[in-house]
Amino acid sequence: MVFGNSKTTDYSSILPFYGTASIFFLFLTVLMFIAADRFEAHFFKAETLSLVHLAVLGWGTMIIFGAAYQLLPVIFGKQLYSSNLAYASFWFLLFGTLFLGFSFWEFLIGSPMIAGGSMVLISVFLYNINVIQTSKGSDTSIQRAFLIISGIWLLLTASVGLLLAVNLYTPYLPTSHMEILKIHAHMGFVGWFLQLITGVSSKLVSMFLFGKSKKEFLLRASLFLQNVGLVGFVVDQALFGSSQRMFAYFVIVVGGIGTWIYYLVDIYQNRVKKKVDMQMKYVFVSLLSLIAALFIVPVLVFVSGNQWSILYGIFILLGWISGIIFGKTFKTLPFIVWNKHYESMHGRKNIPLPKHLYNEKYLYCQFILFIVALGSLCIGVGTSNTVIIKIGLFFWILVAILYNLNVAKVFFHKPLSHGTST
Repeated sequence: MVFGNSKTTDYSSILPFYGTASIFFLFLTVLMFIAADRFEAHFFKAETLSLVHLAVLGWGTMIIFGAAYQLLPVIFGKQLYSSNLAYASFWFLLFGTLFLGFSFWEFLIGSPMIAGGSMVLISVFLYNINVIQTSKGSDTSIQRAFLIISGIWLLLTASVGLLLAVNLYTPYLPTSHMEILKIHAHMGFVGWFLQLITGVSSKLVSMFLFGKSKKEFLLRASLFLQNVGLVGFVVDQALFGSSQRMFAYFVIVVGGIGTWIYYLVDIYQNRVKKKVDMQMKYVFVSLLSLIAALFIVPVLVFVSGNQWSILYGIFILLGWISGIIFGKTFKTLPFIVWNKHYESMHGRKNIPLPKHLYNEKYLYCQFILFIVALGSLCIGVGTSNTVIIKIGLFFWILVAILYNLNVAKVFFHKPLSHGTST
């Protein structure tokens, strides 16, 4: 499988997303260790809000934008609409995230926070233009629907986030800030991340496992259920606030997640590639983390204690989203760099394969540390044990270091001058 061809996106508009996201992830883990005590406090604290936004924007959204700009031509069979818009969205997202991260950490409400939110909104708007224009006329209707709708949800999420930043400075919203914050968070997790990951994974897992499912109705059902549940929650929450009806919307969204996972299982069962590589094991752990987060949702309502909301965030951001990123980085990034150096030499003997551009031992060790870091941090938070929390966060720093070393190895790969291996 080759990602590069006549429809390849300009590398200079893709690679900055990967490199910057990896640095943000390392920075995030160090800050988490510094703010370890916040893993035992209420989530609405300055440092916690900063960490969440660095994770969501600097880590998750940053690398998803980069991967999307490379994969859109692959999924839709045409060139990216504009590499210049992609490059511009990178800079707006970078500085917007830095402004937001710093302003939340120091809780500088006002201009810095509003400026950061505005830059993120511009970046998201540019991303949406690229997605919509690139996907025009595509026969891949279900993936197009997921990508466009998830992008619109991200635009709404960023817009509400900006309104909340303004509200912190000059309160004007008639509804409680915390109630709107719930809408902001769930539009981001369910509307942006879940639907984007659902749509892209339905294509990529099939490509990576050389498998195919004929049950596309499952994806259509997933798209319908995820959006019905989310729209119902957003409208109900905005008009009436929290209520027991939230469980009905939760069940509908879970149904959408279940049909998506069933679709992936069907691909797995019909795969040609029988050996499952390390990258797909990350995806498996990621899905388990998502399921764990779903089990926590009812507990958040009936059981008191800040640790449950923190555990929910850990499973979503560090387990589910990060697990997906770990697995997909070394499926996509090596192909991008390989195509950059060897596309003109394709077909010759003795040129390296994309998998030779990263260190498989690093990837394996990172997987073990990932399991240990996730497990120990959850145990520490669940038992409110500061020592175990710090141990877990130290392991997360090790995960980030290994991840960055492997990303750097791919980035700084020296091409073979005459197509002979060393």
